[in-house]
Amino acid sequence: MKYKILLKPLFFIAFLSLLQKQTFAQNHAVKDSSRMQWWKDAKFGLFLHWGLYSVTAGDWKGKPVEGGEGFMLNERIPLKEYAQIANDFNAVKFNAEQWVLTAKNAGMKYIVITAKHHDGFAMFDSKASDYNIVKRTPFHKDPMKELAAACKKEGIKLCFYYSLGRDWQDPDVPTNWPVKGGRSNTWDYPNEDAKVLQRYFDRKVIPQVTELLTQYGPIGVMWFDTFEMITKAQSKELQTLIRKLQPDCIINNRIGNGFGDYFVSEQSLSTGMKVKPWEACITLGKNWAYVRRDTVFKSPELLIRDLIEVVSKGGNLLLNVGPMGNGAFPQRSIETLATIGKWIKINHEAIYDTKAWKISKENPVADIKKEKQDSTDAKTLKDFVNDATSKDLTPDIRFTTKGANLYVFARSWKENKVFVRSLPSGEAVIENIKMLGSAKKIKWKQDKDGLIINTPVENKSTDIQVFVFKIEM
Repeated sequence: MKYKILLKPLFFIAFLSLLQKQTFAQNHAVKDSSRMQWWKDAKFGLFLHWGLYSVTAGDWKGKPVEGGEGFMLNERIPLKEYAQIANDFNAVKFNAEQWVLTAKNAGMKYIVITAKHHDGFAMFDSKASDYNIVKRTPFHKDPMKELAAACKKEGIKLCFYYSLGRDWQDPDVPTNWPVKGGRSNTWDYPNEDAKVLQRYFDRKVIPQVTELLTQYGPIGVMWFDTFEMITKAQSKELQTLIRKLQPDCIINNRIGNGFGDYFVSEQSLSTGMKVKPWEACITLGKNWAYVRRDTVFKSPELLIRDLIEVVSKGGNLLLNVGPMGNGAFPQRSIETLATIGKWIKINHEAIYDTKAWKISKENPVADIKKEKQDSTDAKTLKDFVNDATSKDLTPDIRFTTKGANLYVFARSWKENKVFVRSLPSGEAVIENIKMLGSAKKIKWKQDKDGLIINTPVENKSTDIQVFVFKIEM
């Protein structure tokens, strides 16, 4: 009896402890879900790589160089010499309002811009380091302030990219990929063993992230890159700081060590559907940064296909443009984004605020060959130029869903009929079918083999051969 009397209070205390832990976990799950909701609904964002490397635009001392935004590493350029590029940085054509409207008209809901890339140069007014656009360039202005104001005006979320574990300006940043010192500035700072990452973390990372989260209003995402040798304790400290300064700010997984709100797939559209939130970041051209010799560009139709593929797998697409050193977008990028925007204006309801269906894809025929993948030239730096997205325009079918509606995307479609094997009679009760952007009545037939949709004749004259059918269940 004595033992029973003692056990009851202990059991009650243990029960209360478990209940508190469950309540804490549930509250955090609700908070995490609320924080992520705008991002999950947005689906489409603009990535901007802009920095000193935009001025040289793929050339150095009159010769073409590889590596784009990372050419300082590729060419092993001394810091004092590289820093002189800032003397020529005068973005006289920079127009924040124009940038934001270009993104908005393309159907993008958020912008991620390089606040600091691997070269260590801050593209904002940083008190933590005078190696920044305000102190070192004739431009003498903080473009992030203007960008923040324009984003607020147009209802676009402003987000910051920050290179975390690589910084070629700082003497205390060791790396270990692909080998010891493989992505470090070893020509200015050759002794890897003398580098103390914590000094860099305390001197530059924490102060600059604090500046980014306190100088520009609400920030949608802190988009980290290359965490390299950042420790678990440092990742945790950084996450705690962000949650304290801006509780609603989302963090990508490149904060490192298992932290972050979503997974990033770089230059790949990933395979299969993902249960957890994820984002594919890809380039419009060959390079992330502006390279004047770049002649490889994805067509609007290919990029629309990419967007659909990612969304059908439950992800977001972050499409990159490299602004020029003078602050203007390349004309090719402007035209491509405008064309994408016209398509999204017609088909937006099948993209935003949607979810993945039970399957993401159907091929029109069972024996269609596997999509081709571009191979990367072995001579290039794989972490700078590494486009592995398919360039194939083979017709296929993709799906998204919202409420009781299913959206069927016929990608690169030239036939008069769309056959959907996944919707046989008995599997789904269909009330009506519409084609987005068309007022014509759609004829369709459903039997045990699937659903046959007759496409309107008018789609033959469309520039973008990607059509969306709204199936009302």
